[in-house]
Amino acid sequence: MSNLLTSLHEQILFATKNTTTSKKIGVAFSGGVDSSLLAKICSDMNFEVTLLTIGFEGSHDVEFSKKIAALMGLKHLVYIIPDKSFSDVAKKIRSKINTDNLSWNENCIAFYYVSKLANKHYIKKVLTSNGIDELFCGYNAYREVVEHGENAVADLMESKLGNEIQMMKAVNMISSEFDVTILQPLLSEEFIDFAKKIPIKEKIKNKDDLVRKHIIRQLALSVGVPPDSALKRKKALQYGSLIHKNLIKVKKTWNTIF
Repeated sequence: MSNLLTSLHEQILFATKNTTTSKKIGVAFSGGVDSSLLAKICSDMNFEVTLLTIGFEGSHDVEFSKKIAALMGLKHLVYIIPDKSFSDVAKKIRSKINTDNLSWNENCIAFYYVSKLANKHYIKKVLTSNGIDELFCGYNAYREVVEHGENAVADLMESKLGNEIQMMKAVNMISSEFDVTILQPLLSEEFIDFAKKIPIKEKIKNKDDLVRKHIIRQLALSVGVPPDSALKRKKALQYGSLIHKNLIKVKKTWNTIF
């Protein structure tokens, strides 16, 4: 590894170690580079790791996660979201978090099911890779601002981080119903400070960069994440699980407009 890759690896190890004392953990898992990297690092640290995937039958995340989990040789549990009860669950969560923000609702729904799956298998702590997209220019929005310079990227990063930190508070309000805590080691103050110092060019090249998160992908490959995962382009949780598609469908019957 290069010095920068080594430092990044060490910082993720440190952040993860300081997130939980529990050795039995779940990792919210889509099979993408972020969750696969976190899962591999947790496994290498001798955590008792169970990968947790949720999605509708036949969804991208359900099918892709099975493939990557098998390649990684880690225990993997899948929860198929029932069509019949989805509308009622979505309504309950909308009422509980009291916001019309579509992304917040979609993520809280997703982690409702992740927490339900974790609880069924006596897993109290679930780690997520939230923070990587914000800190390493994973979103398409970074392509739109990168040509305006590093200050524009930094401003967007601050906005994205603020939203993510607040959203994960709402997520934990939802997960508490199942006595499950959702933890985000890569949103710790120490890791955020470190990641901000990594040069932008290690994260995104230019406005045409469809891959992004380059240093994260390099690290994933170097620690043994399967290339199919490490090099795969981003597909957000709400889309990969088909939660977005189904929420848009059911909310048309509601009086609440997102």
